[in-house]
Amino acid sequence: MSLGRGAGGRHLRLLSAGEWERMRPELLEVVEYRKSGLSLNWIVGCPLDCGYCVRHLFDNYAMKVPAALMDEEEAVARLTGHRFFRPHVTPVQLLNRATDPMLPVVKPHLLRLLRLLDEQGLTNHVLVITRWRVEPEDCAALNALRNLKVTLLVTHSGIDDPRIEPVDSGIAAASLRTAFELADRYRVVLYWRPIVPGLNDTDAHINHALNLGRSAHATVFTGLFFRDRIRDYFRDHGLPEPYAVGARRKVFPQRLEQRILTAAARRHAPAVLFRKTSCAVAYAHGVADYNGHYGIRELCDICPIAQLDRCAQGWSPPRPDAVDTMARDLGGQLVAITDRAVVVAGLDEQNRYLMQHLVRFQVHDVATPHHPHRHGRADIGWPTTTGTTS
Repeated sequence: MSLGRGAGGRHLRLLSAGEWERMRPELLEVVEYRKSGLSLNWIVGCPLDCGYCVRHLFDNYAMKVPAALMDEEEAVARLTGHRFFRPHVTPVQLLNRATDPMLPVVKPHLLRLLRLLDEQGLTNHVLVITRWRVEPEDCAALNALRNLKVTLLVTHSGIDDPRIEPVDSGIAAASLRTAFELADRYRVVLYWRPIVPGLNDTDAHINHALNLGRSAHATVFTGLFFRDRIRDYFRDHGLPEPYAVGARRKVFPQRLEQRILTAAARRHAPAVLFRKTSCAVAYAHGVADYNGHYGIRELCDICPIAQLDRCAQGWSPPRPDAVDTMARDLGGQLVAITDRAVVVAGLDEQNRYLMQHLVRFQVHDVATPHHPHRHGRADIGWPTTTGTTS
């Protein structure tokens, strides 16, 4: 296998046999379904050292030098041959689990893989998430793609504690402006995250991010994954703990969300804000949300009218017999269909996400209900009772 040369003449190395043996099995599974798409991660390792990184969950936070598990041709074959992949339908995420796709040594491989997918005539959504440098030549390469619906999500937090985030947030801000100014065929979303009480939630932080949102087609804002392994890292390194306990879902307190929405409402030309990634991506491309969030109407109260109309036209409850058959074929069972979601039992996240993207309607697990107004968020910072669940 031949791997290309990165910027500065550096090669992306192949993972050694010993590293393969020590790697968590989850990282060796290069295709994984996540809510915003089928995630392809054929390169692992990152030097950026963000203290809250999900790499803690895979025991490879100490792996600072990116390395490839395979070349782009094999990665594309793994993706398009995956049992969950549907041409023109399945949203795709690239390198969002174990590296940053815009690192100099990684970037050529990202762009090559995009070209390989594009040459197949695929029109799927493809999400690329970065906090690193985006240069004009990168924008030219993205604009040259003819079929894929590419969204560049630029992560910016504004956290200025270098122990937690040593990467200067000014890098992401500059990348956002460059990418937005030069965008033609692709779209740019400000990924304002994680927003954390006591770290980056001052009025100055909020106003700065809202100003940045003017240099994007849309802005999505969200909180912190504070899983136990990430909490342990904070404790072990003497970092300020924003929450007393860990949580399975992202933590984003109600008061913090309301402060952001209030600040945005006071502005003459506010950024276009969304609570969910797929909502921002869909709006940026002028299409209906592929995750079917329109059924969770309290998510939509900040959406532009034009986007609400698109989502309304692209949303309808699925036929019970079709969903029942689909759930059984995947190894679970249909519990109910409400005006908010299909509720199932016995299906893991990956199978639920497959159903969700096929029917474009929310699919929830009866064992982990989504509570109104904090849809998909941890209970921390929200009232303990908010009525019925969905």
